[in-house]
Amino acid sequence: MFDPKAFIEEAVSEIDIGEETAIIGLSGGVDSSVAAALVHRAVGEHLVAVFVNHGFMRKGEEEEVVRTFRDDLGMNLRVVHAQDRFFEALKGVTDPEEKRKIVGEVFIRVFEEVAREEGAAYLVQGTIAPDWIESDGGIKSHHNVAGLPSGMTLKLIEPLRDLYKDEVRKVARELGLPESISERMPFPGPGLAVRVIGELSPEKVEIVREANAIFEEELKKAGLKPWQALAALLGEKTVGVKGDIRDYGYTIAIRAVESVDAMTATAMEIPWDVLKTVQKRITREIPEVTRVMYDITDKPPATIEFE
Repeated sequence: MFDPKAFIEEAVSEIDIGEETAIIGLSGGVDSSVAAALVHRAVGEHLVAVFVNHGFMRKGEEEEVVRTFRDDLGMNLRVVHAQDRFFEALKGVTDPEEKRKIVGEVFIRVFEEVAREEGAAYLVQGTIAPDWIESDGGIKSHHNVAGLPSGMTLKLIEPLRDLYKDEVRKVARELGLPESISERMPFPGPGLAVRVIGELSPEKVEIVREANAIFEEELKKAGLKPWQALAALLGEKTVGVKGDIRDYGYTIAIRAVESVDAMTATAMEIPWDVLKTVQKRITREIPEVTRVMYDITDKPPATIEFE
């Protein structure tokens, strides 16, 4: 049986960077948060946490990360605004694998720039077992596995590499991290970039950001706790009706699953009244959306994310 206390003791004892500096890309998700807490416990002030806002974060993400890690936990946190850089790199890209690889490469380049400024030699990542299993199996590339570019100069530290999500959560609780982190739903490294099907635009990303926020809010109000919930924007516009006028609008697909380790997942049975409330709010509050669908596909055959 997995023992989080023993794991923490062993992981901390194995992390040794001498007097050098390490950086970590801190998204606020449970994986990167636990990795940061472990390495911070081992090396203290020699760790620099870096939050890169790539423009594909959840609503209010940056503010929450700053409040939790800089203000409450006292970590050395740097915030880098790189939205324009990521959008430019992804211009015209529609293939999901290409998106993931581009996001991974730009991430690393940003980190290398910060690393040079900080004199860092190590890059800490919250890679967990499903990340490299799915990347190695060709299911989908994860930004911190297949997205790593050749010629990267930073040495990797991956303290969670052999753990599954349920085990990472146990470690988070043992470390005393707040419930908002330990129980937080997974979020892909490329963020909303892989929740917009096809080519990205600031408008599409903002639409799916708002839809995600509405869906998560209504699930919380209803007391529902899926393993992961998300909204995705599907491809081209379809016919809709606004008042008595024919209109073309985007389609949002919402999805909630139950899982233990992300290797398999079951579509969650959400009460009809909750789904209807989500649909009404999305189409009312996001005028560009005229259609909302609920995905009931398990994993396999589907993946949890759409891309």
